[in-house]
Amino acid sequence: MDVATMHANLNGVASGMTSTAHDFERLFRDDGPGLWRSLYAYSGGRRDIADEAVAEAFARAIAYRRGIRDPLAWIYRTAFRIAAEEMRRGAPRPVGPDATAEPPELGELLHALRKLSPNQRATIVLRFEEGLSVEEIARRMGIVAPTVRVHIHRGRKRLRELLRAEEVDDA
Repeated sequence: MDVATMHANLNGVASGMTSTAHDFERLFRDDGPGLWRSLYAYSGGRRDIADEAVAEAFARAIAYRRGIRDPLAWIYRTAFRIAAEEMRRGAPRPVGPDATAEPPELGELLHALRKLSPNQRATIVLRFEEGLSVEEIARRMGIVAPTVRVHIHRGRKRLRELLRAEEVDDA
């Protein structure tokens, strides 16, 4: 689903809102870019996966809107699950004008992030890319704050090992 179609769907939901419906258009406008950046980093720089996961998560949220209590957290969890599934399936990387090369230092970081567990990668990205608190990460991921702290600690330790190893290899 492209962005224009998503926006049209969101407008339709917003115009027909009831007291139990959520303002998905506002969520998409306000929180969509941050979610996309998080998924881009989570997927190791895969724009195609970030685009697909954001669009699909919002589409599913619209479909299930009446059963969602915390839409932002629900959308984040769903988007990260979709991205993880795409990465597990090994979807081919797109080629062409949209497949832009990253600066070398960003490429190294994205490569190292891919080597973390999905939960470590997600917590690292949400904490340091999005600047979310541990409590907010826990809410969006649907896990408890101490578990988030463990994932962040282990993820940072592993990133230091991976990035230091790459520096040594380059010397």
